[in-house]
Amino acid sequence: MQKHDHTFHHQHPFPLEAGGVLPGFQLRYTTLGKLNHDRSNIVWVCHALTGSSDFTDWWGDLFREGSAFDPNHYFIICVNMLGGCYGSTGPLSINPETGKPFYHAFPTLTNRDSVRAFDLLRRELQIDSIHTLLGGSLGGQQALEWAIQQPGVFKHLIALATNAAHSPWGIAFNEAQRLSIEADPTWKENDPRAGAQGLKAARAIGMLSYRYYETFNQTQIEKDHDKLDDFRASTYQRYQGEKLVNRFDAFSYYTLSKMMDSHNVGRTRESIEAALQTVQARTLIVGIDTDILFPVHEQKFLATNIPGATYIELTSLYGHDGFLVEFEQLDSVIKHFYQQKQLSTVLS
Repeated sequence: MQKHDHTFHHQHPFPLEAGGVLPGFQLRYTTLGKLNHDRSNIVWVCHALTGSSDFTDWWGDLFREGSAFDPNHYFIICVNMLGGCYGSTGPLSINPETGKPFYHAFPTLTNRDSVRAFDLLRRELQIDSIHTLLGGSLGGQQALEWAIQQPGVFKHLIALATNAAHSPWGIAFNEAQRLSIEADPTWKENDPRAGAQGLKAARAIGMLSYRYYETFNQTQIEKDHDKLDDFRASTYQRYQGEKLVNRFDAFSYYTLSKMMDSHNVGRTRESIEAALQTVQARTLIVGIDTDILFPVHEQKFLATNIPGATYIELTSLYGHDGFLVEFEQLDSVIKHFYQQKQLSTVLS
């Protein structure tokens, strides 16, 4: 089944939670599948930090024939979030007020801003109800925030490897990565490649939080016990840095990591717990047993405070990245989640 790429233009000033204003914006989004007659088969995917709207590129196994979200049965939408660099308005976009890219002048964004932009697109598409809202990591944070902002819209919520408020540990990892970018002497320049060397170092730091000790022990172990340099783990870290720099930019990485840091569903609300208790969607929360960036106690907290939520834990060698890797487990868990709903409906 063929994917389609689209662009949504919002041509009005867009006030931001932190006090800035975007003079309009655009969102790039990808769709796959067909709407059914009553528009009840919509699945909305929220991508992670360096993801794009092309969910088949980084999570394709979940959206193929026979999978949990078979495009023969579902209409799937994913939007590149504000601040990204895959077609939506971000730091390298042209500021219509100056005629030049925003660069360092790009305003601070929060998950609430990103979700409000998604909701404007939802309304433009005349979507009143979404079958499933799905996201992991930063995308999971946004899915939670959206399900709180618009509780009546979503029938199901699936949040993976995420949290209700970003932890000091997670903020510290992100700050270490931003310090690496800031240490790059080109970072202060207004140039699309500014901070590229720093971004390589940032990604190497990030990989340590996305995986865990045993991941490297099993995948990067040396066979040559006499080796003194050029270790597999070293070259792997350099490779990951180069790989990201070839497809991403330091400005978006800096912006979106700040977005993640400010995540707190309790901000300006009664409490985190009270905010979570407003979620009306039937909810599945997924944790990963080896995740050191979003440890499982954060997902258990979500499941405890979202009414009727189900918690499932995946077993993975890949730490936080397990939500992108463990397709067979995840596919099975999601199918079971839906089957349990069908069974309860029959029994009632």
